[in-house]
Amino acid sequence: MTDLPLTASSSLPGRLPLVGFIARDIERDINMVFYLLVIFVTCVVLAVMKWGIMALALTAVGFVPVMFCILIAITLG
Repeated sequence: MTDLPLTASSSLPGRLPLVGFIARDIERDINMVFYLLVIFVTCVVLAVMKWGIMALALTAVGFVPVMFCILIAITLG
């Protein structure tokens, strides 16, 4: 059995349609993270302009699992 390097295209998230596309782009150019951040913030601002504070609240609720993972990663080391 050969030891192949694990890249974004060969892992499970790399094979998912949207996540794999983003992972491959980030693998090629790390600045893509900043572009995606700008796109996300723009979408949140447009959603708040359209639906009000409820869009901001739903965005915060969606980030609860992300913050739990970050807090666990901080405490582990």
